[in-house]
Order: sequence, then C-alpha cells, then structure tokens
Amino acid sequence: MADDLGHRGTRHAVVIGGSLAGLLAARVLAEHAERVTVVERDRLPEGPDARPGVPQGRHLHVLIAGGQQALDELLPGFTDELRGLGAPRVGMPTDMVQWQSGQWFTRLPASAHFYSGPRPQLEWLVRQRVLADPRVELVDGTETVGLTGTAARVTGVRVRERGAGGREERVLAADLVVDASGRSTKAADWLAAIGAEAPHEETLDTGLAYSSRVYRATDAVPATDALGYYVVPGPQQPYGGVIVPLGDGHHIVTLSGLRGDEPPTDEGGFEEYAKRLPHPVVSEWLAGAEPAGPVHGFRRTANIRRRYDRPGRRPAGFLATGDALCAFNPIYGQGMAVAALGALALRRALSDTRRVPTTRRVQRALLDASAQAWDISAGADKKMPGATGDAARSKPADRVTGWYLARVQERAAGDAVVGVPFRAALTLTAPLTSLFAPAVVRAALFSPVPATPVEPPLRLGD
Repeated sequence: MADDLGHRGTRHAVVIGGSLAGLLAARVLAEHAERVTVVERDRLPEGPDARPGVPQGRHLHVLIAGGQQALDELLPGFTDELRGLGAPRVGMPTDMVQWQSGQWFTRLPASAHFYSGPRPQLEWLVRQRVLADPRVELVDGTETVGLTGTAARVTGVRVRERGAGGREERVLAADLVVDASGRSTKAADWLAAIGAEAPHEETLDTGLAYSSRVYRATDAVPATDALGYYVVPGPQQPYGGVIVPLGDGHHIVTLSGLRGDEPPTDEGGFEEYAKRLPHPVVSEWLAGAEPAGPVHGFRRTANIRRRYDRPGRRPAGFLATGDALCAFNPIYGQGMAVAALGALALRRALSDTRRVPTTRRVQRALLDASAQAWDISAGADKKMPGATGDAARSKPADRVTGWYLARVQERAAGDAVVGVPFRAALTLTAPLTSLFAPAVVRAALFSPVPATPVEPPLRLGD
C-alpha cells in the first residue's frame, strides 16, 4: 500500500488514547476511514467524572479562545453546549484581578474569553459527541503494548485487557495508527521493537510544581465583582496563584512554585504557602472560603517536543498527536486548545486535494499546529531560574526579541492597543507576528508605560 493516509487508502484507523487529542483525532479520521477504533487504558466513566489516566484532571484547566474556535469547527455548537452545562465564561482582562511583573492589570473591556469548568466535564462532552458517530468504536480498559509491522510500515497495534488474568495479547490490524497516549507515551519503545528509530526529544523543564484545591466562596471572601484572581510567576517572582470559578459556587485554587520549593499538598501547608505570593489577596480569599475537597499535587510539567519531522528510520502509517507529540508546561493553559488545533490540522492535511497526505507531510502539519504554543511556553520558561534541558539554551536573537516583548508586556497591562493583540496571540487566535504590527511597535517603542492600579482592582474602574 502506498504511503497515503487519505480516503483512498485507509480502511481502519486505530487511535491510542481516549483523551481529548485522541477523541478529536478519531472525529477527523472517521471522515476518511471506514472505521476508527479508540483504545483507552482506563475504564471510562459514564458521566463527567475524573479518571486516573488524566492525573492533572483534578487541577485547573481553561479552554482558551483558540481551542473554542477549533472545537466549534470540529463539533459545531460545542461551546454553546459547554456553557449550557454551566461552565463559566471568563473575560480577560475584565473579569480577572491579575498581577504580573510588578503590575496590576487594568480591567479593560474583555478582548478574549476562556471557559473554566472542570476538565472531566469538557472531556465527557467531547466523548459523547465523538462516540455518537457509528464509525467510531471505543475499546476501553485496554492497554497498548506495542506495534505490529516493520520499520517501513506499521500494520497495527498489540493490545491486552487491563487486569486480565492471563495477560493475553491480541492484534488490532490497522492501516493507520495514531499515538495520542499523552506525555508518558511509550512510542520510543514501540518503534524500537519493530526496528524503527525514536524521534529526538527536545525538553525544557523549570521544575515547576503546583497544587490545587476546590473551595466554595462564602460571604467572608473579599468583596469583588471580578470572577477570579491570577498572580503570574516570572523570573524575579517564581510563585504563582490562580483562582477561577468552576460553576455552582465552587472555585479551583492552584498555587505553583519551582523545584525545591514546591507547594505542599496538606491543608495547612497549602494555605500557608499562599502567603508567599507578592500580595495577600489570594491568601485573604482562602481565609474566607470553605474547602470542598482535598489538595492534589502535580509535578510533571516539563515542555517536551518529539521531533518526528526530522530525518530518521520511521514507518509509514504511524502518527503522533497531542501531548504524545508536544507537551507543554500546563501553567500556560494551552494543552486542550492545541489538541483541538491539531485535529483541525489533521483534517486539513488529509483533505488537501493538491498533495498526497503522506505520513511525513501529515506529521509535519500536526507539529506546526503546536508551534506557536511551544514558542510561548518554551520562550517564557527558558527565562526561569534553574531551567534545564536542551531547549533551555538561548539563541543570539532571543535577547533582542525578549527586550521588545518585555516592553509589549509592560504596556499590555493597561493599553488596549497592545493588550488586545497580546491576548490574541496568547490565546492562539492570532499569530505572534501580530505583536509586530505597526501600531503595536509604535506603542511598545515610543509610548510611555500606562498607569495601572496600585492595589488589586477588586471593582471595575479601580
């Protein structure tokens, strides 16, 4: 069979992993394959409940604007359904009390919005929509243990039921296999076992760790018309704190710190740690709120990019997507959006009538879909103290670019001319090049830094 992943050659596709990236990939593949099988190691809940295979699922998740647009294109009406389930819609900067690099942001009219409902709720809604297609089958409670085929072409996957007494393996034959198994993917071992080469991994690790807890707001929390708070860490101030609504009067609070000074996971230690932030507003909110669950910690936050686009002995018929391809420091809130943008890139590559959708070409498109998020996440993280990994090295141009972007960020806190394109780039609805538009350049280079609130703007107009 030729190396053609389009409708002309794909009868059966297997997707490894039933999280967002895998489900959305299956949604697209169903447009080209006769059938799609999603293999998921967890036994998936029937409702919007947390599951072990998403260890960060109990932590803060936001669906930024770029992800909303992509999901509405893949699953029309999706964000309306999400909001109908009660997911809060938060406008930036209007609805957040935000501190960054020594400044409080002016609560200007919102130019970007994110949804902040629980991650399991969003994943459940995607699962319901995707599995409604009769061409898509879910095989859960089943783990993938390897690939079949050769270094030239993958022909399927080897799987076994989780917890099965005999651990008997079986083979699912496939014309295409997509690895969406997450940042802990075993693809390197799977490829080596059939004589192929694993991709080079670029890494950048700040050692950032975070802990989260759900609270109920009470009348004792500081009075504000904002929906949440955001203290952004940086090279000079490494502690972070976020409070956002989950719906139904509940909020999730996430505190973060760096290697060697991680936020604790016990109740007293968690609330004491909040006092390290540069202003007590988060700590004061915690003092007036009621805990609604235990503290959960998360420590695996390295940026990892697997370079399948580089030369190597790799088989046709095998793709990687989602965190199995490019995983980001979760603090930037990009993962769900990039999963959706990757699915859109997959759709466009497979549907392109001008070019044969070869494995290499489609894989390149998937990597390109994550490029801007990588530039944002890795670009910020390489400035953090103690950052390690081969992607932590600065390039000569980084100094000049960093100087300019620092001026942009200073003005984004109180100037809509800069703030609107700044937020559009961060939420993946505009390219980073939009920050070099003439109006932005003039403001960044020649305008003074606008006055911003001296104290937390708890009320609009403060």
